[in-house]
Amino acid sequence: MRRWRDGLHDLSRRLVEIRSRVEERLSEALRPENGFPESLREAMLYSLLAPGKRLRPALVVLAAEACGREGADLWPAACAVEMIHAYSLIHDDLPAMDDDDLRRGLPTCHKKFGEALAILAGDALQTMAFQVLAEGYPPATAAACCKTLARAAGPAGMIGGQVDDMAWCATAVSAVRKVQSPNTAETAVAHGLDGKLEALERLHARKTGALMRASLVLGALAAYAPESPPPETLERLDGYGWRLGLAFQITDDLLDVEGSADQTGKRVGKDAARGKLTYPGLLGVPESRRRAERLCREAREQLAPLGPAAGQLLALASFVLERDR
Repeated sequence: MRRWRDGLHDLSRRLVEIRSRVEERLSEALRPENGFPESLREAMLYSLLAPGKRLRPALVVLAAEACGREGADLWPAACAVEMIHAYSLIHDDLPAMDDDDLRRGLPTCHKKFGEALAILAGDALQTMAFQVLAEGYPPATAAACCKTLARAAGPAGMIGGQVDDMAWCATAVSAVRKVQSPNTAETAVAHGLDGKLEALERLHARKTGALMRASLVLGALAAYAPESPPPETLERLDGYGWRLGLAFQITDDLLDVEGSADQTGKRVGKDAARGKLTYPGLLGVPESRRRAERLCREAREQLAPLGPAAGQLLALASFVLERDR
């Protein structure tokens, strides 16, 4: 137990260091002399540098370290994935989407700057992410990074997941209300919701998991540049990312049920109010927690062949289970 706690403590210090470094680089990318309209730059910085975990940039860095390669420039990839994440949050919070007024403990971008400028700030961050990759790496690596990130963020990935999420709000409420207090996976199956659980996992594999998986692949691509990473390494990282992404979403759903706005930096209880299908809504809290624990255990098993270099990715799976925001 002590060794496990020590590993989490070391990881926490590493995450603070990564967060500091990536925020420096993000600030540099949005310097005033880069020619952006000042109102646009202000809105981009507001969302990009709002207090956050910087988990996806950390995945880039820790994946590169797991590859056992030193001296690579990881920061273009780390910044690019955080730009995509920030853009997605701006757009998800809009009235036409999730209609949120609080994000990372602050008013959402459209509440602060208006809808039009918020949309444009999101658009600018999305396109700038690919510019950062194209300028940051040799041509072959840059192309592979852009392809990886575009697939993860595009219609078959994050955006497709958001479309599914909105569709579920409109169609899933009546099915869920037929079940009174589902507390276990067996209850869900008994009421014909097992298919909905599978669909929910597909949704979040796109909406949340795809960008996490891409972050890990970007880390490997950057680590091996200008060469290509070994396919077996990419396969291991991808298997880890798939499971970690689902576990992360389950804990997010649990925080919406059990957490507070002060803890999470955003409104809680909103998923149930909107009729969203969530893991606790389908399985109940205890079974959702067990599922997250199993996914994290399986994620760690994926990394075993990478050896000690993957130690902090192993610890990250435990960190995801224990997070409170």
